[in-house]
Amino acid sequence: MTTSNPPITSPPLLSVLQAAALAQTQGLAIPDLLTQYHAREDPPPDESILDEQLALSKQQKLLLAHLAQLRGLNRKAVLGVRTTKAETAERRQEIDGLHLGLGNLGYEQRHLRGEIEACEGYEHRFHELAMVPVEEFLERWPEMRGEGDHEVTIARIEDERVARQGLEDVRLKLVKRKEALVKETAAKREELGRLDVEVEKWLGGQEGVRKMFEARAKTVAAA
Repeated sequence: MTTSNPPITSPPLLSVLQAAALAQTQGLAIPDLLTQYHAREDPPPDESILDEQLALSKQQKLLLAHLAQLRGLNRKAVLGVRTTKAETAERRQEIDGLHLGLGNLGYEQRHLRGEIEACEGYEHRFHELAMVPVEEFLERWPEMRGEGDHEVTIARIEDERVARQGLEDVRLKLVKRKEALVKETAAKREELGRLDVEVEKWLGGQEGVRKMFEARAKTVAAA
C-alpha cells in the first residue's frame, strides 16, 4: 500500500518547482541540439555552423538564467522554511506553555474543589451550642425574619453569648455573696466560741461561790 504525498500549495515552493521545470526543459534542449549537430553526415556550411553555435550559446545562457533564478528561489524557499520552522517552534512553545498553564489551572481547580468540600463538610463548633430554636429566636426578634441563614445564625450566636454573659454575671454575684456569707458565718462561729468560753468561766465562778456559801452555812449550823 502506497501513500501519496500531499499536494504542494505553498507559493514559494511552487515557484521553485516551476523554475526547476523550466531549467530541466532548457537543460534537455541543449543535448538535443548537440545530438542533432553531431548526427549530420555532411559537414554544414560555415554560416550554418555559426548559427548553430549562436543558438547553442543562447540556449546555454537561458539555462544559466533559469539556474540562477532556481538558485535564488531555492535560497528564498530555504530561508522561508527556516523562518516557518522557527515560527512553528515558537508557536509550539506557546502551546506547550498554554497546556502547562491549563494543567496548573486544572490542578488548582481540583484543589479548590477539595477545599470547598472540606469547608462544606466541616463540623462547625456552633452546631454544638445549645441555642434556642430558630422559630423561638425569630419570635423574640421578628426583625430578623427574611434574613439569610448565615445572618440568622450569627445573630443567634450573639444572642446566646449575651444570654450566657448575663448568666455568668449572675453566677459571679452569687459566688461573691456566698463567699461573704461564708466569712460572716465563720466570724459568728468564732464569736460564739469566745462566748462559750466566757460562759464556762462564768459558770465555773458561780459554782465556786455556791460551794463557799454552803461551807459557811454548815459552819454556822455547827456552832
